[in-house]
Order: sequence, then C-alpha cells, then structure tokens
Amino acid sequence: MMLVTAEPVRSGYCIFLNTVCEGIVPAWSDERGLPVIYETEVEAQKEIAELTIARLQEFLEGERLFGDAMTVEDFVLAVDVWPDGSISTEDGTVYGKQLRN
Repeated sequence: MMLVTAEPVRSGYCIFLNTVCEGIVPAWSDERGLPVIYETEVEAQKEIAELTIARLQEFLEGERLFGDAMTVEDFVLAVDVWPDGSISTEDGTVYGKQLRN
C-alpha cells in the first residue's frame, strides 16, 4: 500500500508580525483573504524597508511620533505555499484564509 502525501506547490516568503492575542500571524492578506507571498526573501525585506521609510516620512511631516516611526515589528519567514493558497512555516504552523469583517 502506497501512502500519498500532499506536497507544497512552491516555496516563498511571507511577512509576519507578533500579536498579543494571536501570536505570530501573516501581516497582510490579499483580496481573497490569503497570506501575501513574496518570491524572494529580499523582495519581502524590501517591502518592510519601504513601509519603514514611509513611516519615517510621516514622522518628518509631523504625522507620526518618532518612537512609532522607528519601530519595526515585521519579520520575514520562509513558507511552503499549498494548493489551496494556505501556507506553512518551518515549525509546521499553517495559515489559511482570513475572514474579513
């Protein structure tokens, strides 16, 4: 008897943040409610850098406090992307479709 196991469609990278209530979660989801995936680690890191630059610009324009502008909570993890669009991290945690209110 042969056991068939599902294989991920591809590897990718996702930006995560650590929340108080839910722990580590994907930072963004797409229009379908699925985690946003980046093809390369550098692409995901550049997204974080661009957001950080935007927050610093908001500080310079008086729209944000310095401490808030300088805080970077986002981080990048390698993920496996599954056929249904869900992702899993190295530790086996699976993140799927997020319900929107």
